[in-house]
Amino acid sequence: MGFKIAVAGATGNVGREMLNILEERGFPADEVVPLASRRSLGTEVSYGDKTLKVKALDNHDFSDTDICLMSAGGSVSKEFSPKIGRQGCVVIDNSSAWRYDQDVPLVVPEVNPDAVEGFSKKNIIANPNCSTAQLVVALKPLHDVARIKRVVVSTYQSVSGAGKEGMDELFEQTRAVFVADPISTNKFTKRIAFNCIPHIDVFMEDGYTKEEWKMVAETKKMLDPKIKLTATCVRVPVFIGHSEAVNLEFEKPLSADKAREILREAPGCLVVDKHEDGGYVTPYESAGEDATYISRIREDPTVDNGLALWVVSDNLRKGAALNAVQIAELLVARGLISPKKQAA
Repeated sequence: MGFKIAVAGATGNVGREMLNILEERGFPADEVVPLASRRSLGTEVSYGDKTLKVKALDNHDFSDTDICLMSAGGSVSKEFSPKIGRQGCVVIDNSSAWRYDQDVPLVVPEVNPDAVEGFSKKNIIANPNCSTAQLVVALKPLHDVARIKRVVVSTYQSVSGAGKEGMDELFEQTRAVFVADPISTNKFTKRIAFNCIPHIDVFMEDGYTKEEWKMVAETKKMLDPKIKLTATCVRVPVFIGHSEAVNLEFEKPLSADKAREILREAPGCLVVDKHEDGGYVTPYESAGEDATYISRIREDPTVDNGLALWVVSDNLRKGAALNAVQIAELLVARGLISPKKQAA
């Protein structure tokens, strides 16, 4: 017997990707139920070669469901995830609603798989922010060897991180530029076409944005609370794929060659680092791929034990949907859940 899986927010970018990845990776699901708000009731979504009709989240009975992949936004998750969890269904949540709750594990399977064991307090497991997920996949193997003291990261984040509306706005504004139409701004604070916006999420009192704060708090929770991290998060006119310029300071010496060797062996990492034209990965090439790509690995002579690298990943996959499915796979592999139907 396989598992019964629900995907909440199934009509969104990440929800659709979750359905694709469940099928691609052959997750042992006997039944997959797509859920969304009432206005999406009856909408059709694809799951492999099947077409599934979307059901309403607000009155769904989860008592016979094993796992709910939740990608319906923070406010919806705050309302529904505890209720779903109390029905004995494990929620793997993609929003920021539960990431900083002490009773909710925040998990990237390549980084802190053992944390998943603590899910039973609320039956909720949190997915990190998309920009944090790819960062910690690259940092973890290096931290294990040389202990990271400080991280300075600048992100170049695609518009898909802001949902379908963000992608539509980039497309419409780009078209408007070419045909000399007026440009309207709705989703972003300034024009995104042929531009960069150093502002993601809301501003906080100290001048950092919430997106930047998330990277700090999540890295500390998953990797090491002693790591000092500062981030500048920038929205760029790219449809899919987040990029990060990362500067690292270690406690112990670590050469660029040794870092390359470590990262080549690390789970989830793919090193593409040739010192020649095109010998690196761009966000365009990462779209549709599972790996976190690492390029431009070099020593930083301005600090003791310093390295610089370029990290790129598909934010809809490793940054969201893939990571959620990997957490579900981890629960199954460790025998932490079994199908309710089988148990009955």
